[in-house]
Amino acid sequence: MTDVAQSSTLETSFKTRKTMSENVFGWLLIGPAMLFIALIVAWPLAETVRLSFMEARLGGEKYVGLENYQDLLDSRKFHQTIVRTFYWMFLSVSLKLILGLIGATLLNAAVPGRALFRVLVMPPWVIPIAIGMIGWLWLYNGYFGVLSGTMMSLGITDGPFEFLAHKQSAFYSAVVADVWVGTPMVTLFFLAAMQGVPRDLYEAAYVDGASRWYRFRRITIPQIMPVIVSMSLLSAIFTFNSFEIIWILTEGGPRGATTTLIVDTYKTAISNFKFGQGSARAVIIVILLGTFSLIYLFFLNKVNRYYGNGKK
Repeated sequence: MTDVAQSSTLETSFKTRKTMSENVFGWLLIGPAMLFIALIVAWPLAETVRLSFMEARLGGEKYVGLENYQDLLDSRKFHQTIVRTFYWMFLSVSLKLILGLIGATLLNAAVPGRALFRVLVMPPWVIPIAIGMIGWLWLYNGYFGVLSGTMMSLGITDGPFEFLAHKQSAFYSAVVADVWVGTPMVTLFFLAAMQGVPRDLYEAAYVDGASRWYRFRRITIPQIMPVIVSMSLLSAIFTFNSFEIIWILTEGGPRGATTTLIVDTYKTAISNFKFGQGSARAVIIVILLGTFSLIYLFFLNKVNRYYGNGKK
């Protein structure tokens, strides 16, 4: 009995030591990632929150409490910037989803040269944004741009039209450029989701006499709906934080027509050296995006449960 007890004790001790070594090994594996997140994400975020309570400039810092936030809440211009940012985001994301869905449907069709078309959809997403926007600057130029020249040739305009010199045309021109950049990614995600839909569903519907539109509406859309919702959230976050496109095309002009929250934050903190006010704007951006993401994730869970239960 004593030998059995000693054997049991040794076995328990060995298992305990093995479990402890596995735990230590696990922490060693995730340690570098946690350190990276702490240095790259957590510390800058904490420093941004701290600076938002300061009047921070090149000459030094002075604690001002909630004054920076109060100034933003009282600023009508800042309210307009928030509305403009969400309008920019919803318009751009809606167009990306619609065009991405159409493009994925066409690329998923059994047509000759399908592989070539799938490759050709990649360049707007692959090439650097700066290079792509320089191309759009040439297109939008009123004197030697293709678009202005075509409009004059067709008699739409009497003379050169500067797309980026007018408030409305500049805003919608920036939206078009952003949609051009983001649509390929959405298309490829939707295409991957469509290729995962079981073919027997389409075959059964075809045998029953269902039309293509009916099959698309009642089979394709429900099957890829979780991907649509997830992709719309990712695209919304990317578009909300889009900076290079607007900055290269208009730098937020003309007269603030294309100034979004990201551009406004950059102008305040970097161009005007008002680091405290810029940090307050950055904190508000984090709060807005966090709230928006939580709401979106709530609906995503609803969608996943709805279609996960096999409902149509």
